[in-house]
Amino acid sequence: MKQDKLEKVRGFKNCFTRVTGGLRKFSQFREAPSLVALLGIVLISSLLSPHFFTGTNIKNIFTQVSIIAILAMGEAYVILTGGIDLSLGSVLALVSVLIAGCIKWMNLPVYLAVLVGLGVGTLCGLTSGLLVTRVKIPSFIATLAMMAIARGLALIYVKGVPISMFPPEFRIIARYLGPVSILTLIMIGMFVIGQLILSWTRTGQYIHATGGHEEATRYLGVNVDRVKLFAFAFSGFCAAVGGVMLTARMDSAYPNVGQGYELDAIGSAVLGGISFTGGVGSVGGAFMGALVITILGNLLNLLRVSGFYQYVFKGIILAVAALSLSRGVKYAK
Repeated sequence: MKQDKLEKVRGFKNCFTRVTGGLRKFSQFREAPSLVALLGIVLISSLLSPHFFTGTNIKNIFTQVSIIAILAMGEAYVILTGGIDLSLGSVLALVSVLIAGCIKWMNLPVYLAVLVGLGVGTLCGLTSGLLVTRVKIPSFIATLAMMAIARGLALIYVKGVPISMFPPEFRIIARYLGPVSILTLIMIGMFVIGQLILSWTRTGQYIHATGGHEEATRYLGVNVDRVKLFAFAFSGFCAAVGGVMLTARMDSAYPNVGQGYELDAIGSAVLGGISFTGGVGSVGGAFMGALVITILGNLLNLLRVSGFYQYVFKGIILAVAALSLSRGVKYAK
């Protein structure tokens, strides 16, 4: 009897040791707090609103998160190099009105209009990168300038007037394939590409190394400026993809669209465990951060909370995330 009890106690201790060991390993992952936050907000949302776990609402969440998640991925690339991009929302708006103008005013084929938009967005990101690497302007100031320029160009191009009613071959981007929207599929494809670049290519290794220790990376013979140019260009490309998706979804293009999107992208990156010091983080974390922000907004809408208060809640969440995930933040380079 005593031996049986001892064996049971030993079995319990072994089980407890394994569980605690697993929890320790889990806590070592940078994205662990983000995953816990995501699971927590899902649980809270399901308890507070009976409409949260309905099929329609889940589809809406994944459709809504698609654009912000792609912007967050572009932002993640820049932050990983130790910089920051404040121009995403404005570049998205510029691409949106350019595509609309190409389709409605210039009668260009849809595929050509989309290529023009993607090219302009990438060029905007590349320009910001050149200001940072060649002119040596801090990324905060360089992208702030690009934010103003892109927004101004969007307003000038359409004279402040929205463009709407696009052909079906363009609006097909916003349709559903069964229970999944094409926007969600585009997001998944972009994240697969983004993660493959970071995890399986030298460019991805150089991006982490540049943010981790720029001077040491430079001494190793890596062209750090080229790495930063790629990160900013990719960020601009992500903003352009977001512009295409948003224009198709709304079936209209507004020069004022996208205001505050850069803040959601930065917030998603921070919530996803990407350090503002650079070099640490993943696009998977950025996606989880975007999901947290989207689900929070969705819950507040279901509870009919005023949009004014929603800004306050998002600010509090971002402050808490910055405190817990980004200790020792330094100024972006």
